[in-house]
Amino acid sequence: MNLSIVIPAYNEKESLPELLKQIATVLDEQSLTYEVIIVDDGSTDGTFEVLKSLKSQYPWLKALRFRRNYGKSPALAEGFKIARGDYVVTMDADLQDDPAEIPSLIAKLEEGYDMISGWKKKRYDPLSKTLPSRIFNFVTSRLTGIPIHDFNCGLKIYRREVVESLQVYGELHRFLPVLAHWQGFRVGELPVKHHPRKFGKSKFGIARFFNGFFDLMTVLFLTRFKTSPLHVFGFIGMVLFLIGMVIESYLTWQWFLGHGIGRRPLFFLGILTIIVGVQFVGFGLVAEMLSAGLAENVTYSIRERIE
Repeated sequence: MNLSIVIPAYNEKESLPELLKQIATVLDEQSLTYEVIIVDDGSTDGTFEVLKSLKSQYPWLKALRFRRNYGKSPALAEGFKIARGDYVVTMDADLQDDPAEIPSLIAKLEEGYDMISGWKKKRYDPLSKTLPSRIFNFVTSRLTGIPIHDFNCGLKIYRREVVESLQVYGELHRFLPVLAHWQGFRVGELPVKHHPRKFGKSKFGIARFFNGFFDLMTVLFLTRFKTSPLHVFGFIGMVLFLIGMVIESYLTWQWFLGHGIGRRPLFFLGILTIIVGVQFVGFGLVAEMLSAGLAENVTYSIRERIE
């Protein structure tokens, strides 16, 4: 099979008939075999019943339903598990992503990339959504070193080996380009059309903005320090320890000059930073031992073999 399209859906019963019609219109013109996998993320509006009714019209449609709302990352992960296409496209179910972009994504991927992320260059969302998104994308791009403008765009295409290598859980769907890049896959970007929401309402909230930065910290740690945690804990610990030693050395010199230091707040601050510094180094050593114990389960991304 050439192509799998994985679509997470949560309370999108009004959008799905039109979305599937658009997908069929675009892909039937291409010489491709394809499947569409819709993951109902615990919808309460009858989304899955709509999918059942559409199955006879679209035989390439597959769907599964969660018992409750788990989130976009678990929905993508389950969709990836059953996808059989050589290429895997992801998109949102709200009609804001345009299926007409799929041929362009395929063409871009075949230029030698392993993953192409869409870039909603012109967005039809309120400022309360676009401004936090721009800040988030700017910070993520700078911290990860990946020159992408829109990490959270739902419209993406992957080679099959990429989705088989990615572990998607929590809220890490925002960082799939980062996770793919750090595994050695070649990641690119393509501007795509974006449409105003036609049905329902956005699930975006300010909490997602702050959660995104916490998830970014998780991704940075997992990609850079998963197998060498002492590098980060040890660095922080040594910095704190040295600060404490400098403070205490200064106070010791003051004591030799005859100044009292026992009640000075700086004295206790120095002791505190030394203790915390030692603790951080200890945390790093414990983490290193745990990492060494799990080393046999570490997998590496291999491009090809000669046997």
